[in-house]
Amino acid sequence: MRRSNPDGTTLRDQIKLLLLALQFFTRVPVTGALAAWVGYTPEMLRASARYFPLIGLAIGSAAALIYWLSAQLWSPWIAGILTLIFTALLTGAFHEDGLADYCDGIGGSSTPARALEIMKDSRIGSYGALALCLATALKLAALGTIEVTLAPVALILAHVIGRVCSCCVLASLAYVRDDGKSKPLAESMRAGELGFVLFTLVASIALVCLWQPQLLRLVGLALVLSALSTLAIARQMLRRIGGFTGDALGAIEQLGECAVLLAFASHLFTR
Repeated sequence: MRRSNPDGTTLRDQIKLLLLALQFFTRVPVTGALAAWVGYTPEMLRASARYFPLIGLAIGSAAALIYWLSAQLWSPWIAGILTLIFTALLTGAFHEDGLADYCDGIGGSSTPARALEIMKDSRIGSYGALALCLATALKLAALGTIEVTLAPVALILAHVIGRVCSCCVLASLAYVRDDGKSKPLAESMRAGELGFVLFTLVASIALVCLWQPQLLRLVGLALVLSALSTLAIARQMLRRIGGFTGDALGAIEQLGECAVLLAFASHLFTR
């Protein structure tokens, strides 16, 4: 039987990597015969990380559709709540869980070993609960404030940029656990894989700005805020635990989403 090449040198291999990323990062069912065809190896999972932002593009597009349909019937606030419920169900709150665990670990520890121990605990603590509440409130407030015509664009870019931020950390820092779901991602991204991540980002921004050129300044602000949030958390990770964990990547993604939505809710360029 022919084995898949984890480097993705054929279209068939690329499709398998994409489906593996979809299976790992969402609750979209990739099961049965399809899952058997895709297969799994740790190296395949590592290589599939190149499709992380592309999965974000798909999730963001679905969220944008849910928001737009909901906004035809209800207020932006209700549309925002329904959209957040939808994305949490679609991803299994994968990244929200990471944010909560990361904040519990950092907030409730004084040593790297203790921080990693707390992050591994499935129970949520006060720091994690507070972080989830604040992040959700910020997203909801932003979606309730952004113009209805701009919110779908903001959602698409939020899910893409948030995942690009995680990939940048993945490519730059070391994995600090000996085990865990993200262990296969411990090996740094290769140049070509990071290049595809950045291509997905640029292509998404280009499509948005070609559609509405006046959004370029808001997109620029979104990139600045997301970069600053990523640098701040990456610096904290290095100082507190010496690198990244899967939970830390989830926290980076969530803060990236918040940064983009916050940028689009800004009045800086719309007054």
